[in-house]
Amino acid sequence: MVKVNSLTTLRESGKSDELIVPQKQPNKGLQGPAEAVEGRGSIKRNAKQDAGTPAQNGISATSRLLRVRQVAAKDRRTQFTSLFHHLTRTLLTDSFYKLKRRSTPGVDGLSWQAYAQGLDKRLTCLLHRLHSGSYRPTPARRIQIPKADGSLRPLSILCLEDKLVQQATVTLMQHIYEEDFLGFSYGFRPGRGQHDALDALYVGIKRRKVNWVLDLDIRKFFDRVEHDWLITFIQHRIKDKRLIRLLTQWMKVGHYDEDGRHVRSARGVPQGAVISPLLANIYLHYCMDLWINQWRKRQTSGDVIVVRYADDAVLGFQRKDDAEAFLSQLHQRLDRFGLSLNEDKTKLIRFGRFAWKDCAKAGLPKPESFDFLGFTHSCAVLRDRRTFMLLRQTSVSRMRRTLHSVKDWLYRNRHRPVGEQKRWLAAVMRGHLNYFAVPGNVIRVSRFHTELGKLWMKALRRRSQRYRLVWARFGQFLRDALPQPRVVHPWPNKRFDGIHSR
Repeated sequence: MVKVNSLTTLRESGKSDELIVPQKQPNKGLQGPAEAVEGRGSIKRNAKQDAGTPAQNGISATSRLLRVRQVAAKDRRTQFTSLFHHLTRTLLTDSFYKLKRRSTPGVDGLSWQAYAQGLDKRLTCLLHRLHSGSYRPTPARRIQIPKADGSLRPLSILCLEDKLVQQATVTLMQHIYEEDFLGFSYGFRPGRGQHDALDALYVGIKRRKVNWVLDLDIRKFFDRVEHDWLITFIQHRIKDKRLIRLLTQWMKVGHYDEDGRHVRSARGVPQGAVISPLLANIYLHYCMDLWINQWRKRQTSGDVIVVRYADDAVLGFQRKDDAEAFLSQLHQRLDRFGLSLNEDKTKLIRFGRFAWKDCAKAGLPKPESFDFLGFTHSCAVLRDRRTFMLLRQTSVSRMRRTLHSVKDWLYRNRHRPVGEQKRWLAAVMRGHLNYFAVPGNVIRVSRFHTELGKLWMKALRRRSQRYRLVWARFGQFLRDALPQPRVVHPWPNKRFDGIHSR
């Protein structure tokens, strides 16, 4: 494998030693081949162009990163030996303003607003410590948050400077790995979100020959990532020793436990860290995505579709024997890298346009459903009883969890003015609509709206011992106070075809 320095490569290719701002590329200038199995074409929009502020030398900081991306796209075997110098003052400044301003402070107690005071001096000192090698990450503050199944999820809260440097590193590394990641990977990637994954799954099941669906879930993925394997995967692309050292420090720095003791990490990546989603995608790309892509090309006799979002994945198969063979070999593949499937959440079910007929022949009442990204996917037919319909409804567990959090908030803030409660609940309803208001889910969205109103009315009644508030009167007020249920998103196939024009 050839080791290449990105800037040196461009100079040796005949370009001048002077860095020149590259001209704007055409919309399809840097687009790679789409995923053929999903029937996915190139994206219309110019996803490779970024807007950046020029540095002091007149050269755009983003232009430097764009040249790194061009080298990464030209040859996927290229190894970058010099990247650390791209962590510049301009990149740190841009990264600071990308951080969440209301995030919880780490062990240093420093908030975004406090760090913004004297920002120039702080960034100058931070940049000096980075390039002199004296920067050391601070152990995270660990808290436990409840999960849907009743267990607890460990969440690491980092100091603001660690978040800042991690954000700059993510911006740098994304210009390399966005050229490597496959099309069916959607989790925590720029320009991609949950609805892009949901649209791809909808279109894949509707348009491809899918008779079986395999719903995968990796058990405690973020806690079981092997550090040695992760560093090995990163070194396929990045050979910069300073950057590797920085990534290793973040992996092993650990956290403070409840007794205040420093616990170093022997495996896993901290959930809640800015760098963790990218490291997770790199790990899954090498141990799972590349293997799946080769497996479905060489060992299947029917159609296979894949949609992965972080450690959750859904695969559609035309033939059951392909699905069973894949599941058996996947166990062996993941075990090699210290991972395992969650048997309680991983299942193979009949699904697709012929699921109702197949279930009737097998003596089953109806096809099973599966949950993915907060939606319950189930098979349905239109009124003509012949046209297959993929029905997506809000997951019952997700709705209950949201209503429970709303109930707790109303209990703690029952004394606040009605106008303040109205603004908060309206924001909750807008957020629910923006995510769950998809075609075919109006009934569940309307139910959430009704339950939200009932919780609010009950809270307002408890403010006084006299029950003057009745539902008939409160319902009229509710129609004006909260956004009404409606469909916000287009049909998945329309949006998918609009983005992937080919």
